[in-house]
Amino acid sequence: MYRFVQAQADHSPLELSFLQPAFKSLASWQPNARAKVFERLFYAPPAVAPQPQIIRRTDRGDYTEEYLTFQTTPDLRVPASVLIPRNAPLPAPGIVALHSHDGVYLWGKEKIVENDQEHPWLTSFKQRAYGGKSIAAELARRGYVVITIDAFYWGERRMLLDDDPAAYRERPLSMSEPDIRAFNARASQNESLMARSLFTAGITWPGVLIWDDIRTLDYLASRPEVDRSRLGCVGLSMGGYRTYVLAALDPRIKAAVDVGWMTSFASQIKQHVVNTIGFSFHINGLYRYMDFPDFAALVAPRALLVINGSQDRLFAPEGVTAAFEKIARCYTKAGAPDRQRCRLYDAPHEFNLDMQAEAWDWLKRWL
Repeated sequence: MYRFVQAQADHSPLELSFLQPAFKSLASWQPNARAKVFERLFYAPPAVAPQPQIIRRTDRGDYTEEYLTFQTTPDLRVPASVLIPRNAPLPAPGIVALHSHDGVYLWGKEKIVENDQEHPWLTSFKQRAYGGKSIAAELARRGYVVITIDAFYWGERRMLLDDDPAAYRERPLSMSEPDIRAFNARASQNESLMARSLFTAGITWPGVLIWDDIRTLDYLASRPEVDRSRLGCVGLSMGGYRTYVLAALDPRIKAAVDVGWMTSFASQIKQHVVNTIGFSFHINGLYRYMDFPDFAALVAPRALLVINGSQDRLFAPEGVTAAFEKIARCYTKAGAPDRQRCRLYDAPHEFNLDMQAEAWDWLKRWL
């Protein structure tokens, strides 16, 4: 079966790639290409006022954290943290920080914000994935207003069943490691159930994720503390994927840092598809029109930094190399070669401290 499937990918004309000779003007190409991506989401919720409800404010010294909920669609109210720097002149640049997948569904935004009482398992996870840092807090300390939400199916929006034990519902500090692993394993196994349910309803999971992220940017830009002309986004893994797509689909993003999610799709099929092309965020059918690195031309000429690890076993090395080369060609054709950078670190699937230093320098340069 593999040969048949691979042949379909290899035969794709990628007819909407900006690198096709027929496309001469970035400005005339982008609206049609962007419309095709939106079309493939099969989901277009009507605009709605965010109607934020601030539940609590916490003084964290260098910044103030607001925990709140706001409306992203008429049917979805999303929990969020907004971090407002204390010693930066306002309005300040704003950042949408997007949490990772990692097969860890019990927590979402908690992976990248500081917590008064953090479960030891989560602390250990941050050490492995983020060099022990809470990156939303790190950005707030650098003078950005930062917002982060729970993605659909993660954190406070995780799937709970009627007969679940109290630990699954309350996530207490006493929750055992076996219970944490059991919850995450169940959530992983049921991604297909959630995806099938959304497909049956006529929509897609990436549609839900991406529109939540766009509406999150809407809300961030509406805040009086934020300079709406200086907006950026950053994320690891699935958060990197969402960062890249958000920047591609929303021109308000002026600088983006995609960490740990870049490849050429055709290279993933043979050995790497299971843990990368997830039900939760892959846009079905899009490879007929564009490969993933082709999205770079939707970001151009705005600033884009892409970071991957050479030891990251989720991605075929030749796919990463091909993607980096195509991103460079897209930006060159767009006339902005200096506004993209693709970096390969000798590292596994993580956002380590050296990567963070480069990311923060990139955002400072362009925002």
